[in-house]
Parts: sequence; structure tokens; C-alpha cells
Amino acid sequence: MRPAPIADCPRCPRLVAYRAALRSSHPDWHNAPVPSFGPPDARLLVVGLAPGRAGANRTGRPFTGDYAGALLYAALLRHGLARGRYEARCDDGLELVDCRITNAVRCVPPANRPLPSELAACRAFLVGELEAPPRPEVILVLGRVAHAAVVAALGLRPGAHRFAHGTRQVLPDGRLLLASYHSSRYNVATGRLTPPMLEAVVAEAVRVLAERRSDGESRRRESA
Repeated sequence: MRPAPIADCPRCPRLVAYRAALRSSHPDWHNAPVPSFGPPDARLLVVGLAPGRAGANRTGRPFTGDYAGALLYAALLRHGLARGRYEARCDDGLELVDCRITNAVRCVPPANRPLPSELAACRAFLVGELEAPPRPEVILVLGRVAHAAVVAALGLRPGAHRFAHGTRQVLPDGRLLLASYHSSRYNVATGRLTPPMLEAVVAEAVRVLAERRSDGESRRRESA
């Protein structure tokens, strides 16, 4: 059972106030904690930072409605981790395949920057995504803050698991942690991240999932 925040989650006073202000100015937006998207038994978990103000906070689906989502979903579709068509809205019919997306912080933060206290307050929900059975086998983090949030949620030492784009770290429990720069417009505009760079990390996740599935099938045949 994965814990999830209630619609009027009171854990972070600053985020509660920001939600209230957005509800007043944009009453037709989602303006609430954004739930994870994708099948609960997915073997790949993608972890972002937080909902974008006019993206997921507006639409109610992670990475939906802004530039970061257009880039991410294009990569997932191209590599078979999604099917359908991404049209930047919750009812576009897009489905994720063996992939689930969540955020380290479920509510939109001012200036897209959650405070450490807000990351800590939302950690229980991230722990649920990481640990509820069946646990994801591969975790793909988008950005340094999401990486740190996952490391903290798993109770790992930050010094032993440092962020860098393209890194591949085998965790103590055998799962794999992959890292990419966040797919934000800013990162792409400054050249920190290019679409091919993100594609390469997603392709690596697909390759690892296929490899692990093949190994599992081989072990089952040997034990039959």
C-alpha cells in the first residue's frame, strides 16, 4: 500500500499558502498534491523534483503540460515505455508501460524550489513508491535534488552516492540508480542537457530492464 497525500495536505505551510493563492487565481487548475502516474508494479520508477506551476500543478499529472514533460514523454514513447500520444493533458489517453513517474515533492513550490523541510515532509510518500511491493528494479532520477531525495529515502550515505549525469550506481539491495539532469527548459536552453543525452539514459534503463528480465527467465528455466 503506497501512502499518498490528501488533497488538502497540511504538512508544508508555505506550500499550503501557495496552493491557496493559485486556487484563487486559477480555480480551474488541479492545485493539489499530484499523484504518481503509471502502473504500481512498474519495474522503472522515474523521480522528478516537484510539479511545475503551470504544468503538473495545472493538469494533475506528473510532467504534463510543460516543456520538461514534452521532452520526457517523447523519450519514453520512443523507447517503448509509453504508448498512445502525449498531448499535454490528463485525458490524452497516454499510458506508461512498465514505468511509473513520481516527484520528490508532490505540491508545487514557489519558483520550483522546495525547501529541505518540504522534501523531508514529503519523504514518506517517496519511500512508499520505492519500497511498496513489488519494488521498482531501476530508479531514474531527474536532477540533483531528486537524486538526493531518493538517496535519503533509501537511507543511503550521500557521500557514497553522488549525483552526476549519466551515472549508473548499483545499490546495496541490488537495484540500479540512474541519473540524468532534469529535463527542464532551462537545462536544455543552456546546453546542460540535450534530448540525445536524455534519450541515452532512458535507453540505458530499457536495456537494463531487458537484461534483468532475461536473467530472471533463465534462472526460472534452470530451476524448473
